[in-house]
Amino acid sequence: MPANAPLASSEQIHTHLVTQLNDALRRPGMWGGELAIRLTLDHLLFVERRQEAWGDEQRALEQRKAWTPTGVKGAFEGALPADHGTSVASVYAEFAHRQGWLKLDRVLSADEYATMLAAIDSWASQDRVWADVISAFGAPSVLFGSTNPYYGKTLGYVTADLSAPMLFFHLWNGTDPDTEPSWPPSREHPLLLAVRRGDAPLDASFTFTPEGLRRRPAQEG
Repeated sequence: MPANAPLASSEQIHTHLVTQLNDALRRPGMWGGELAIRLTLDHLLFVERRQEAWGDEQRALEQRKAWTPTGVKGAFEGALPADHGTSVASVYAEFAHRQGWLKLDRVLSADEYATMLAAIDSWASQDRVWADVISAFGAPSVLFGSTNPYYGKTLGYVTADLSAPMLFFHLWNGTDPDTEPSWPPSREHPLLLAVRRGDAPLDASFTFTPEGLRRRPAQEG
């Protein structure tokens, strides 16, 4: 670097990291998954001189049973079949939203959010696919994962109120057990396995569809 080249300002560094975090949340597989998200969060909190905030968040995640020795990923292993990348990203997005870092593609009104919150349990009592979610609730606030229907993804919905828990739809389009992996998968639309309420204890936060219950990983012991 030339000796006289100016360094980026703190504001420019902050803006760059916020953009990078949003990219890593939306495409975790392309950015290195949970580790990349964690590192970006650490850098952002350092720039903001709030390094202790992540310790507080990790303790909160532990209380919610959303944190394990292998990070957030391990918490999903008993609830949803792999891949857990977009599900993991959705948990970190809750923290990013409360910090004001999460960039939303759509902001639900308070009435839209309340209607959605009241409806999702009964709505998820039947098997659904990606198109059903969009038809019922509209475009998500954040899409975690690819727009390609042959990949799993997570859809997040939230209002501008930073205290309102995010709502998530976890969709899967993986290979059935005891079958040879194929590409593309036989399903044209990913299956909805569960709806999740952010900030609740993880084991109590899911509303599983019938398909989600059938595909839930076997519990050890």
